[in-house]
Amino acid sequence: MQKLIMPKERKFGWKLKPTSSVHWGQTVNKSGQICVVLEHSLLRGVTSEMIAWWFKNFANLSVTLEDIKGYEGVKVPAYLLWHPSDHIAVQMSGKLGVNNTAVAGGKIHIKEAMQYNKYGFKYPVNNKLKIFYCENDGWGMGREIPLLGKLVFLRICYTDVYENGKLIGVHYHYEVVAGTSKRNFLAKAINNKIVGGLTPDFWKAWITHNTIEVGVFENFLPVLYSQRNDLENLHYSKSMNPITEDIASNDQNGFDFDLLNKRLEGYKNSENAFDYQNGIERSNKILG
Repeated sequence: MQKLIMPKERKFGWKLKPTSSVHWGQTVNKSGQICVVLEHSLLRGVTSEMIAWWFKNFANLSVTLEDIKGYEGVKVPAYLLWHPSDHIAVQMSGKLGVNNTAVAGGKIHIKEAMQYNKYGFKYPVNNKLKIFYCENDGWGMGREIPLLGKLVFLRICYTDVYENGKLIGVHYHYEVVAGTSKRNFLAKAINNKIVGGLTPDFWKAWITHNTIEVGVFENFLPVLYSQRNDLENLHYSKSMNPITEDIASNDQNGFDFDLLNKRLEGYKNSENAFDYQNGIERSNKILG
């Protein structure tokens, strides 16, 4: 496998969301599958339409950074805006949509490292996953192997949130299932290896990574989406960040704590967590 090389950190000047801004939990079900549920804080200034556009297009986009130290005037993959220090590269392959956009049935190759500034390559990601769900309300990707079926599935659900008839942001909900539901000797050995490798330190690194990754949508996504009619000339500068210091300083928490607990309880009692997750179901069936 090709060695991972981390690009130089991008110092955008964003105030990154802390892990205290999310609610999350994990459980192990009756079959030994590990199940993680993550409720992000409200994404302010972002719409579900923007996020759907991002997932379908981000692997193909490049952005010129106008005034980011060390990157002045440099065109970089848009993936490098999605996290200032952990992202390396991403590529779509296989089945593709119009203009090589992501669609269900395609594959995505992700290269990154969880909390790179703290751990280096202790928690690397260099995986090619199948896209199972790519719609206007969510994203689902995972890995499956012959005989055992799915081994991991990551499902993202999002929906617009209104207050007094006004759109105020996006509810962003993330679920991960790892391990097979099979009960034979091989399956149990695989589950023990998977669950054993997902240590508390790994989850802390992943939660930190994911909190930052999703949180920075507020800082760059509205800007790129406003330029969507000229994809060959996307630009970003510090002055384009729509999140002011006052907004960034507001304390936030995970959006729906009750939903988090409901989903964790459902996973805990499941025989097959992938069936409960139902990764190709519409997001409103999960979010309620």
